Amino acid sequence: MNTHTDITSFSATQLSSAIKQKEVSCVEVMQAYLDRINKYNLVYNAIVYLQDSDDLLAQAARADAVLAEGEYWGWMHGFPHAVKDLSNVRGIVTSSGSPIFKNNVARQDDVFVDRIRQQGAIFIGKTNVPEFGLGSQSYNTVHGVTRNAYNPKLCAGGSSGGASVGMATGMLPIADGSDMMGSLRNPAGYNNVIGFRPSQGRVPHAGGDLFFQQMGYEGPMGRNVEDTHRLLLTMAGFDSRMPISLPDQLDPSPLSPTPLDKVTVGWMGDYMGYLPMEKGVLELCENSLNSLAEHGLIIGEAIPEFAMDRLWQTWLTLRHWTIAGLAKPLYDKSEWRALLKPEAVWEIEGGLEQTGIDISTASVARSEWYLALHKLFEQYDFLILPSAQVFPFAAETHWPKEVNGKTMDTYHRWMEVTISGTLSGCPVVNVPVGFDTAGRPMGMQIIGPMGSDIKVLEFAAAYETHTNFLSQKPTLVTNF
Repeated sequence: MNTHTDITSFSATQLSSAIKQKEVSCVEVMQAYLDRINKYNLVYNAIVYLQDSDDLLAQAARADAVLAEGEYWGWMHGFPHAVKDLSNVRGIVTSSGSPIFKNNVARQDDVFVDRIRQQGAIFIGKTNVPEFGLGSQSYNTVHGVTRNAYNPKLCAGGSSGGASVGMATGMLPIADGSDMMGSLRNPAGYNNVIGFRPSQGRVPHAGGDLFFQQMGYEGPMGRNVEDTHRLLLTMAGFDSRMPISLPDQLDPSPLSPTPLDKVTVGWMGDYMGYLPMEKGVLELCENSLNSLAEHGLIIGEAIPEFAMDRLWQTWLTLRHWTIAGLAKPLYDKSEWRALLKPEAVWEIEGGLEQTGIDISTASVARSEWYLALHKLFEQYDFLILPSAQVFPFAAETHWPKEVNGKTMDTYHRWMEVTISGTLSGCPVVNVPVGFDTAGRPMGMQIIGPMGSDIKVLEFAAAYETHTNFLSQKPTLVTNF
């Protein structure tokens, strides 16, 4: 008999095997996770809309009963799972962190949620987000702030902050997230877990514009690379309702870590001083990367042939346009507009000022950026840079107003480091690089060529093999 502590320390892959082999029951698993949530969530605030415990245990008991009869639902059979509160789970509220939608019960599952359900997961609630996912700090007026797993006085990052902290604290075995401006990468870096933004179209993205607006979409997170890969296989796959979803099927075989002596990577760093970075960020990334050189990894300096200030303006235009298109109906009603946070209003109003020519010009610039990275991929297998420009900051701070002496002119300028991956549409994984002297976690992004999702994860698996950062778990508290 495994103790509850043992159960919540299993990786998702280990848990899957233990359930399938009947080494643990689904009821034991559910009780273990509910106990942990009840103990720690009051401090860390990762899980919201937690469902009734008796009902969840009843669902777990049914999962045990069908398994005893030889019916196996899939690799997530009996898993407690909480979906990021920007996506829909049938019968559970999707608030998107907004008071406007705090009672908005979803009528049906989103596509990737349905795929997770088909693999046997039991949905226990949602994971916390910033309002509408805007900003890399997971706070809102509905549920409050999600706190860092390694220090609850610090922020969790975002917008998949609740997902990252849920895993890092052992309140969830695995998690889904979504990413427009680093939302699978920044919180993973801030909480010492894996976050993977797939190739554009790899995970079908539903709702609204099915053709052009594809800067933000869903992806998997995990306590390790193996778990992340397994959830990707569940979430990914063509859906004819989403016309630009990728038709090719991913290899379901277990990952084979890439031999490092066969890999050449390009370090992009801070783009030769263009990006302001908090002291210590670059050093941690470089030290971790350089430690792989002894295993044969070849490291070069990679500078894209593209003006980075032009890339930022491209980003502003396309982001304004995207958010205005999604949120203008809320802005148009004065009573709802009053409930929007200032950053959301700023994004919408920026989009309303744009012309068709502005969007076309930005789209061409984005295309040229993709080709600039494509040229670098002729020389390097992967491109690498930090996952954030600052370490986790005070949970009460909405966003950093300056970085290394440079004023941040927008609420998200301090996360400019992530737009290179987003605008390319290429697969990007966050891997941990360790902790600064204050114990604050950091990560770095590994970008691969378009469509090379498995190769990116195989390199990340090799990285995990030669480092020990993921084994450094947080010391959790029940008050602070």
